[in-house]
Amino acid sequence: MNNKKHLKLQSTKLLGLAIMALLFFAPYQADAQWLKKKKKAKIEANTAEKKAKEKTIADFTKSCKKVEGLFTIYQDTINGSIKMVVSEDQINKEFIYFSQIADGVLDAGRINRGAYRGSKVFKIEKYFDKIEFVTQNTSFYFDPESPISKSKDANISNGNMASLKVEFHDKKQNLYLIKADDLFLSETLSQIKSPGYPGQSPTAFKLGGLNKGKTKINSIRNYKANTNLAIEYVYSSPSTLNRGSNAVADGRNVSIKVYHSLIAMPDNDYEVRYDDPRVGYFTTQVDDKTTTSSTPYRDLIHRWNLQKKNPEAAISEPVEPITWWIENSTPLEWRETIKQAVLQWNVAFEKAGFKNAIVVKIQPDDATWDAGDIEYNVLRWTSSPQPPFGGYGPSFVNPKTGQILGADIMLEFVHFSNRVFYDKVYNLATLETPFNNEAHGDNNHMYCSLGHQVHQDIMFATSVASLTGVTDLETSRIKKEAMTALIMHEVGHTLGLNHNMKASQLYSPEQLADAKFIEGKCLTASVMDYAALNITRDRSKQGHYDNTAVGPYDIWAIQLGYTPFKSEAAHQALLAQSTKPELIFGNDADDMRSPGKAIDPRVMVNDQSNDAIGYAIDRIELANDLMKEAKDKLIKPGQSYQELRRVYYLLSSQKASAANIISRYIGGVYVDRAMVGQEGETQPYTPVSLEDQKRAMAALNKYAFAPDAFTAPNDLYNYLAMQRRGFNFQSSPEDPKIHNQILTYQQNVLSHLLHYNTLQRITDSELYGNAYNLSAFMNDLNNAIFKEDIYGNINSFRQNLQLEYTKTLINMLVGNQSKRYTNHAQSMALYNLKNIKAKINSTGSIATKAHKQHLKTIIDNALKEIK
Repeated sequence: MNNKKHLKLQSTKLLGLAIMALLFFAPYQADAQWLKKKKKAKIEANTAEKKAKEKTIADFTKSCKKVEGLFTIYQDTINGSIKMVVSEDQINKEFIYFSQIADGVLDAGRINRGAYRGSKVFKIEKYFDKIEFVTQNTSFYFDPESPISKSKDANISNGNMASLKVEFHDKKQNLYLIKADDLFLSETLSQIKSPGYPGQSPTAFKLGGLNKGKTKINSIRNYKANTNLAIEYVYSSPSTLNRGSNAVADGRNVSIKVYHSLIAMPDNDYEVRYDDPRVGYFTTQVDDKTTTSSTPYRDLIHRWNLQKKNPEAAISEPVEPITWWIENSTPLEWRETIKQAVLQWNVAFEKAGFKNAIVVKIQPDDATWDAGDIEYNVLRWTSSPQPPFGGYGPSFVNPKTGQILGADIMLEFVHFSNRVFYDKVYNLATLETPFNNEAHGDNNHMYCSLGHQVHQDIMFATSVASLTGVTDLETSRIKKEAMTALIMHEVGHTLGLNHNMKASQLYSPEQLADAKFIEGKCLTASVMDYAALNITRDRSKQGHYDNTAVGPYDIWAIQLGYTPFKSEAAHQALLAQSTKPELIFGNDADDMRSPGKAIDPRVMVNDQSNDAIGYAIDRIELANDLMKEAKDKLIKPGQSYQELRRVYYLLSSQKASAANIISRYIGGVYVDRAMVGQEGETQPYTPVSLEDQKRAMAALNKYAFAPDAFTAPNDLYNYLAMQRRGFNFQSSPEDPKIHNQILTYQQNVLSHLLHYNTLQRITDSELYGNAYNLSAFMNDLNNAIFKEDIYGNINSFRQNLQLEYTKTLINMLVGNQSKRYTNHAQSMALYNLKNIKAKINSTGSIATKAHKQHLKTIIDNALKEIK
């Protein structure tokens, strides 16, 4: 082999080896490059993840305004949506939720400015990637020492209001960011729109559906201890049958503004106190599920957390006083009167060991805070198109302890006016029904209608003044005293006190007509009553019209609620004084304003004195006297007859209200809630004496049922004309419906006398002392309505009354409610019907004969149906 061939062969081998090496090592090089790229990608991913982990809440809220407080809120400056921060240490913690109406419309129910909607406890919980807001059930107590407490959650439901996904978790700061629009912009925390109810008229005003597109946040206020949002809920409907009153601009789009407050659970040494039936505090009801007691109650009374600066001193200033602000909307001329009325309660607090417990300030005109802010307790004013009250004094509490956390007092300018709502004139004397959950919402027990009554009484008192020729100075005094009493009453509510409708029984009519005796005194045992204004028939004896100082019961009740007792024995010793006459007590649960309700006639509204029957008769006689002079005194040249009409209805309604009060003594039973063995106790139930029941029946005979009851001078009716305003007579005739008016007043009395509860009580109470038995009462009632004119002509008022009474007797036997009546009551109803039929004759005028034939026909038809 020559040299060239050898070199060529070597080259070929080298090339083959190179190719083989390339083929052998190529995969390893590719793997290396892939590994390198993978490593690089991993590094980049780790870097990206690290950067992602380093993100903060600020990265998610770049376009938001930050509002720091208990729960920091971020609001987007572009679209207004909100986000909320929950910290790790707020998880599994309890908070308080509270809401109130910032502004509403009465057309939609009791949705008015300042209406409190109650408070509740909620807990924040975390469930995987969600934050939950869960309402806690605070209605029960389990003794932790009892083994049964281990099952304390059995068959008890909490309420998961919201479960919101965590948008971002800041692990470094231990913070959770959630979107909060669904929490506040819907009815998640509180139901705003009232539900419909059976029997509701299809043409009644109704709110449309919640319009999420229009609903918005009006303001956010944040503090260390609470977070507050003002939300405007808009309810829309494409069309509506009822557009509402003139308070509603557009019935298709109605705004309801609500304050929502999330509040830190107080961490203090507040002392829980429990309710006692001998004194009246608002309560949070709690059932003890680990006791065998017949009264397993641990009801928490509502009170402020007042603590002495100097615990050893007999009287000390509080660490933190109860501070009231008079809203800058308050009429200037009334600010000092209101201030002094509020401060009257310091008299009671001094007896409880506190000096200057209450402080009053004026809201500056340039104040940056709103009266609806829960940081401030405010006396507020409105002048609503449809005033829901004259005054209203709610408070809100910690449901777990009863500690009052805040309060407001709402006042309506109508209190000063002469406005009478003539669409309701027939019902001016119809006593309001007591509070009920359906009508008044979550905090129904704090609704107060005293202002309505005071307004009516002021108008009556000023009418008395104008008809008896007193000075403007006297009229101003009436208003000032009434305003003082109203403010003291509403402040009493905000201190925890509920009504005391028995307090008017303190003084006799003679004492109330003694100006020197009542000077500087509370006219009743408590300002928490709904007592009538003290107006004397003999004008020369007129003293105070209304309360200008707190009463002896008020002082005692504040002592029980706020005195820092050294021992439970001292507390019980004070409670044992409840049998003193000046500490008499009965609240809304006992009152008889509704027909057939409750049993103690002393627990009543609009009454006065320890002889309510006599005082009511005097009020009727006063109204009768004034009715005779009304036309001559009130018709003035150049003016309409509106003032005369207004006074006529006021005088008539006063008579009707007095008749209602008198009626409650028939079948009434006095109640004593003293404890067994307590000094001064009497038996729990004592029927009203025969003498007083017969006296009441005689008064009703004369002033409610007699042919001339409620009548006015004949020439007065020609002048009861309303002043025309635009087209306001278009919906109904303008003439006064006098017969309907009088019949309504009489129906109110009959509704109580012939209520199934009243008739059953009369029969039952015969077993324990009632000497006015059912047969005697029913016979007297029959005679009162028929005897005087059965053989002569019967006037149109009596025809109305006799027919209404007869139809009521028939309904007792065959009506929808007939099964509610006892056999004894039905027997007497049948007896009275046959008695009426037996006395019917064919004498009298044509109208009288027609009336008697009507009576005979309906009785005959009823008797046939019974057979």
